[in-house]
Amino acid sequence: MDHLDRLEQQSIFIIREAFNKIERLAMLWSVGKDSQTILWLARKAFFGHVPFPVVFMETSFDMPELIELRDQLTHEWKLNLVIARNDAAIAAGMNHTKGRVICCSALLKENLKKIVEREKYGGLIVGVRRDEDPTRAKERYFSPRDKHMEWNVEDQPPELWDQFNTDLADGTHLRVHPLLHWTEMNIWEYAEREGIPNVPLYFAKNGKRYRSLGCVPCTLAIDSDADTHAKIREELRHTKKSERSVRAQDQESEDAFEKLRRDGYM
Repeated sequence: MDHLDRLEQQSIFIIREAFNKIERLAMLWSVGKDSQTILWLARKAFFGHVPFPVVFMETSFDMPELIELRDQLTHEWKLNLVIARNDAAIAAGMNHTKGRVICCSALLKENLKKIVEREKYGGLIVGVRRDEDPTRAKERYFSPRDKHMEWNVEDQPPELWDQFNTDLADGTHLRVHPLLHWTEMNIWEYAEREGIPNVPLYFAKNGKRYRSLGCVPCTLAIDSDADTHAKIREELRHTKKSERSVRAQDQESEDAFEKLRRDGYM
């Protein structure tokens, strides 16, 4: 058993534990590299079938290549796709020019609250990794949110010996993070080994590629010639820039991302 097998087995254990313990479980599916990894692991955990809905947060500013892969895999893998969209905010003209954090709050954070309330989801599987951002390093595998979906980062339950706290007060909502112990390097190692389909924008073309995918106006490409899995891994070994440095909303203030997450953002 190598390090990828160990990562895989722990994540599958967490996914199965969530499915066993949480009523009305769903998965947030962004179609990004982490989300694709979780979806692949879920299919492995349940022998090719994903037994819970996959929720796509549509903003109307989504990358076309991402939507194309979403629709292709929904059909091929027979997924129960739920599209969540804040139509009222979109109709009112919400966009990044009103402030990127404001736009994220309306089109993603508030949208997420509405879909959880509407569908009465008791928990959401999310593609969060500790190495991606210092805020996410504070997470647990099973991370409670209160009835307003707010995250009390100072009051997180201990998780010892793979014992996860799912016996929570009424109204508590759980976020489940099966990739918490993975790194960006692990994601690309596993993607190549397993042949996981990923959005082609991650692979360099004409000297540019995307390291992280979000809405079109708020996600920047990086200079890169990494057009294969191996070249991406080699690039990661030498880069000094953080993964989320290409997300414009994170740059509006020093604690913008943590404020969004405390208030219910992914």
